[in-house]
Amino acid sequence: MLRIALIGLFLITQNAFSQSGLFRYNLVGYAAKDIKQALYLSREPCKEPIYLKMSGSNKTVMRIMPHEKPLPWDPFPYYYSLDFTACERPGQYFLTTADGATRSGLFSIGPYPAYQEEVLHFMRSQRCGYNPFLDVYCHQKDGRTFFGPLPDSTQMDARGGWHDAGDQLKYLITSSNATARMLLAYEWAPTKFGDKVDAMGKEGGNQIADILDEARWGLDWIHQLHPASGQLYHQVADDRDHRGFKLPHEDNADYGWGENGARPVYFATGKPQGAGKYLSEATGIANLAGRSAAAMALGFRHFKAIDQAYAQKCLTAAIDLYEMGQKQEGYQQGNSYGAPYRYTEDTWADDMEWAAAELYKATKKKEYLKDGLHYAQLANTTSWMEMDSAAHYQMYPFINIGHFVLSQIVTQRDKQELAGYYRHNLEKIKVKAATNPYGVSHLFIWCSNNLAVAVATQAYLYEQMTGDQQFRSLLAAHRDWLLGNNPWGTSMFTGLPADGDYPLDVHMPFWRLQKKMIAGSLVDGPIWQTIHGGMIGIKPDEPDEYEALQPPHIKYMDDWADYSTNEPTMDGSADAIFLLALFSQEVP
Repeated sequence: MLRIALIGLFLITQNAFSQSGLFRYNLVGYAAKDIKQALYLSREPCKEPIYLKMSGSNKTVMRIMPHEKPLPWDPFPYYYSLDFTACERPGQYFLTTADGATRSGLFSIGPYPAYQEEVLHFMRSQRCGYNPFLDVYCHQKDGRTFFGPLPDSTQMDARGGWHDAGDQLKYLITSSNATARMLLAYEWAPTKFGDKVDAMGKEGGNQIADILDEARWGLDWIHQLHPASGQLYHQVADDRDHRGFKLPHEDNADYGWGENGARPVYFATGKPQGAGKYLSEATGIANLAGRSAAAMALGFRHFKAIDQAYAQKCLTAAIDLYEMGQKQEGYQQGNSYGAPYRYTEDTWADDMEWAAAELYKATKKKEYLKDGLHYAQLANTTSWMEMDSAAHYQMYPFINIGHFVLSQIVTQRDKQELAGYYRHNLEKIKVKAATNPYGVSHLFIWCSNNLAVAVATQAYLYEQMTGDQQFRSLLAAHRDWLLGNNPWGTSMFTGLPADGDYPLDVHMPFWRLQKKMIAGSLVDGPIWQTIHGGMIGIKPDEPDEYEALQPPHIKYMDDWADYSTNEPTMDGSADAIFLLALFSQEVP
């Protein structure tokens, strides 16, 4: 694997046991008022201080006494925490042992660059219908309906949306969340987003923040899948797509209408579905309808000053989708064909709560507020954060956004109850985080990085609800894990930071076919070895450059053949936009 910018760290990785230790830290850096912690991983006991020095002058800024962490992870027998929170002076820094034999790379203290803009660039590269990254039109024959009110194989227009990941399927399950989360990110941090492209994703601003342009791309596709009142489709294509790497306009998948032909569009029936041997589970459609209604209600609020007719279209859709969710409470899962892997979401009350809260904000109708509280009590503390393991996307979207949105419009008593639900989850995470040196406790299941984003986001939202700062350390630890403070010393975002270690050899067609790295995509992330060892079809293409650093119980590989840990995810990246914006500089 060619890593010209990363040769220094590569050599450290290959010789991990030829030196006394390694530093693990946030490769990007730390905000001035932030919790600033790092780790020193050592083969021998460390009794000397660690020094924080300023780059350039080599001046010692802090003398840090390392604090030994219990329960170290192999392959290092000693872990030491380093706290330099007191250093708030902006600049470039590094950590070094007293003898100078081991030192970290450079990191900053001060606001992050606008990495959220890089993530938006990745989102544009995932567009279907028209792809601005390639400047091509693709999948113009999407699609033909199944399970719906029209005869099977009837042509309908399901163009648009985003490709899900390294493949080119499209899911309402993930796209509805990505759309709504981008609208919320703009609402929560409007000064952190710029205007560099037009609505089609081409260079040149249009006086609309790029994140709103991207969210509208998602809204438009939800409109396509909601062609009439009471109708909702939820997925385009299935795992028959998996025929090697291909560019989207050169799709060789054949669903019976020829290569690069029409693809199936699955209607949300609220019942188990499957065109092959594997059936999904389903009890209703409220997860899809509720989350889509929340996105549409947000679309109404954000676009009513930009395009009033479009905003009204969004509100009309939001109301109809919400009513569909009320009539068919329950969940619809993703469909597979030839493999057992699918999105197994099995929650829905949180989505209806979110929709009710957003509709109340849009209309001020009290029945939505009443409904929101009802669904909030149904959802309660339900979360993967209470569990020791979970199925793939089982409790999607990994954080109950509805609790926070509802808390903004209810009485103080109800707000305290909603905050209590968040606190319950975070307390569970905090207890488990104390059992490892990195201070993280998200589940190492498929797409574990999405869960790390969820913990950090929920910790922040809880503090906004209550003013209680007790979970700031959880926010910092899970954010730092994603940006380098992990066993492999790598960021989990492609290309970020440009001078650090990051996923390069990713499971994406742009990399495999064109050797183009697209910065800003969040990869799946490490998973338990017990899961990794049982994944179908993973045969690494090259020797593992992290082999000397792999803990025995979790695995991460920067290898295009490892779709389970190194495939960029569209929705996980969208979820992370706000987290990156939170610490970044304002964008003109």
